Amino acid sequence: MKKRSLAIAIALTFTLGACVDDGDDGLNGVDGVTGADGAPGQNGVSTFVSRDDVVATNANIAYAAYADSLISVVALRNSLETFIASPTEANFTLAKQAWLASREPYGQTEVYRFRVGPIDALKEDGTMGDDGDGPEGSINAWPLGEAIIDYVAPVVDGNSGPESAENALSGNAIANITDYPVIDKETISSLFEFGEDERNVTTGYHAIEFLLWGQDLNEDLSGAGQRDSSGGQRPVSDFYTTENGNPNACTSGEVAVVEDICARRGDYLLAATDILIDDLTAVVEAWEPGAGVHYNAYIAGGDVSLAKIFEGMGRLSFGELGGERIKIALATDSQEDEHSCFSDNTHRDIFLNAKGVQNSFLGSYTRIDGELIEGASPYDLMVVEGHFELANQLRASLEETMAKAAVIDTKAKTGTPFDQLIQEGVEQENITAVIAALVQQTDDIEQAISALGITTNDLRQDTEEDIGG
Repeated sequence: MKKRSLAIAIALTFTLGACVDDGDDGLNGVDGVTGADGAPGQNGVSTFVSRDDVVATNANIAYAAYADSLISVVALRNSLETFIASPTEANFTLAKQAWLASREPYGQTEVYRFRVGPIDALKEDGTMGDDGDGPEGSINAWPLGEAIIDYVAPVVDGNSGPESAENALSGNAIANITDYPVIDKETISSLFEFGEDERNVTTGYHAIEFLLWGQDLNEDLSGAGQRDSSGGQRPVSDFYTTENGNPNACTSGEVAVVEDICARRGDYLLAATDILIDDLTAVVEAWEPGAGVHYNAYIAGGDVSLAKIFEGMGRLSFGELGGERIKIALATDSQEDEHSCFSDNTHRDIFLNAKGVQNSFLGSYTRIDGELIEGASPYDLMVVEGHFELANQLRASLEETMAKAAVIDTKAKTGTPFDQLIQEGVEQENITAVIAALVQQTDDIEQAISALGITTNDLRQDTEEDIGG
């Protein structure tokens, strides 16, 4: 596994270095400069920006963002391996930090959903299928029915188990040694959406998150009053075994259990991460410039591909982010409906999803190593085609959303996480402000679609929540 992981990381680094031409001067059409071709344009945008240029930039950024996601999960896998071999508090902290780091690039890729791309439509045989055939669910599905994986508290805020009792396992996968004697990729995958129950999620980022943090319980540690500002509180002793130097100390929370359970918990972490690497590898390969099953068709797609850029931007903004990821949690006041409820990282999910929309419109993405990938953007195209005011209006809307999301991000980082901001009885204006900004930017995205004469599906189809607009 180590050799394979290193090979993936090296291959991605070299491929990315060759896939994007930023131009000798590095100019990307910002206000007040001449276009990269040397011809002056409106607001400094080159008069030779074409629709195909915009699509190609979007494809190259998609590849870079997914590649960064894969590279960071390979790093996470290495950190988990170190932790399981030596489960100290320091290594536990490093493993959690590696998970948090892995979410940074992936959050910015969510804008590539809702457009029948690899994340939503790539089949296991490597060909493109229909919406719903892709690996997105196994990568990032939530809320997690954590009771199918490991022990949970008797009472939690929301539903930690399957939607229907008949789809529950006998015990949980880690504790049920009789029915599931080996915890590996095949076992975990066979339990995904067990009983055709979508809440029975056993793979992906959030399964790993749950095994690292455990549940973030309803309120404070005494079970009454305001929620605390920490995430889940899984003890490091949940991973103790004789083999890693901790005999007779294995726990499931506060309960002492046989050490086989702790060993199986470590096996689950590594197997779930290996599945995540496999899934992300397939998506990265589909986007690979010049060779990917999706990349070549996409950059040759003309206005169809251009429309997909705007559809992804709009549907993520309105239904998925504004409705499903923010409004439902706000309306139900439920930690179980948070996107990253175990780690209290939902503030970053919101910020990064919004950032991905902004990246798409501005044709710019900063890689995890600091390299800037940029090129012709939808903003440039709107200016070149004469929609100057609308281009600036949409850009301003995206900036407003980022400003509102930054407030939530800052509050979380200074002790008031998302689950406190949505709690009944507290001021919720910071949350409602982000929703309102997302609705406004969706309105502006729809105007841009109309102005460019392209056709998309309904941008507001992905939620039944009333968020305005």
